[in-house]
Amino acid sequence: MEMLTEGLQIYLEQHCEPEPELLRYISRETHLKVPMARMLSGHYQGRVLSFLSKIQSPKRILEIGTFTGYASLCLAEGLVEDGLLYTIDINEELEDRVRDYFSKSPFGSKIRYQIANAAEVVPTLSEVFDMVFIDADKKNNGTYYDMIFDKVRPGGLIIVDNVLWHGKITSGAQDKDTQNISNFNEKVINDQRVEKLILPVRDGLLIIRKL
Repeated sequence: MEMLTEGLQIYLEQHCEPEPELLRYISRETHLKVPMARMLSGHYQGRVLSFLSKIQSPKRILEIGTFTGYASLCLAEGLVEDGLLYTIDINEELEDRVRDYFSKSPFGSKIRYQIANAAEVVPTLSEVFDMVFIDADKKNNGTYYDMIFDKVRPGGLIIVDNVLWHGKITSGAQDKDTQNISNFNEKVINDQRVEKLILPVRDGLLIIRKL
């Protein structure tokens, strides 16, 4: 189920900032050569992530779930001059491709890309983050949220992707994946330590601001 009609999606893409050439190349290559290409953020969501990052002007960003690096590069657009983005993914088959994409970007030197289990790496990070983007295995959204919460500064943003899950969240679907995402959404809505807002962008972006 598409959250937006094709016509509306085209209109939104035509009325936001243009997609940078490298990101257009990554999108094309991903759709041609990488399984599960629908996991890529894409033009409009990418511009949303870039916009939020530029508003925040982060010094440190953490991304859990790199895929082919599209969202990583969008988020990196807002980094301050000495800023760093840490991105973690478990798929070693994509590593060479992603490192090549990052090397072609003006932000490549600001990206720390690691192939590992995020649940093992995140507790070892000693940084304080201005932004966190969670876009990995959905059953662990709550685990990642709890792991990173104390590492996010007050006023920092936590962004979680796919929280509307192809419209299944509101359709009454009872499968395990839908229930896991629904439970996570309820966990956040009941968390009084944060402000929260779901944007119906692509598959649903949950924007969380730590108080």
